[in-house]
Amino acid sequence: MAGATPPVEVVRNARSRRAKLSIDPASGKVRLTLPTRAALKPALRWAAEQQEWIDRQQARLPPARPFAPGSTIPFEGVDLRIAWDERAPRRINRDGDTLHCGGPLDGLARRIALWLQREALRLLSMETAEFAAKAGVSVSKVAIGDAKGRWGSCTTHGVIRYSWRLILAPPFVRRSTVAHEVAHRLHMHHGPEFHAAADALTEGDPAESRAWLRANGAALHWVGRDS
Repeated sequence: MAGATPPVEVVRNARSRRAKLSIDPASGKVRLTLPTRAALKPALRWAAEQQEWIDRQQARLPPARPFAPGSTIPFEGVDLRIAWDERAPRRINRDGDTLHCGGPLDGLARRIALWLQREALRLLSMETAEFAAKAGVSVSKVAIGDAKGRWGSCTTHGVIRYSWRLILAPPFVRRSTVAHEVAHRLHMHHGPEFHAAADALTEGDPAESRAWLRANGAALHWVGRDS
C-alpha cells in the first residue's frame, strides 16, 4: 500500500476552515476534507505532496486477516484456525478452535464469510429477542450489514440492523451493542432516559464494551481482507 499514490475521497464540509487529510482506519482510504467553496485542484496537489505522511499513517493500519487455509480469524473473542481440505464437504463446521472447510479453494473465502454472517444473524436475532423481552418492547426485524461507521442502528419502525462483524468480537461486546439498540425502542435519542434504559439492560459496565470497540473495532474491518 505504501509508496503508491492512493485515490483520494473528497468530502465537502461547511464547518471546515482548511483542507485536512485523514485515513479511514476501517478501509485505509485517504479522505480529503475541504471547506464548501475551497478550490479543488490546489487541494489535490497539496494532498499529493503529503505522500510520506500518508504512507506512515497507512503503515499503522491493522493487518489484513484473509480467509485462507492455515490462517486464523477472530470469532466470539477467540481465534479459529482455518483447516481446509479440498476433498472434504463444502459445509463449514466448527470444532473447538478449528474451522473445518472443504470444497474448491476458489470460493473458500466467500463460503467462510457467508458462514460468519449466518452465525452473526442467528446469534444477534436470538439476543435481540432476549433483550426486547426484558425491555418489554417489540422488534419488527433484525438484519445485518457491513457498515463502516456504526455497529448497530434502530429505526422508528422497529428494524434493528447490526454489523455482522460483531460476531468477531467477544460476546460481552456484542451483547452490549444489542442492549444499546434495543434500548432505542424505548427512547429514540441519546438523552439521560435512553442511557438509563441501556444501562439497565446491559450486563456489566457498558463503558468496557465501548472501550473495546474503540481499541479493536477498526481491526475487525480488516478480517477477510487480503490487503
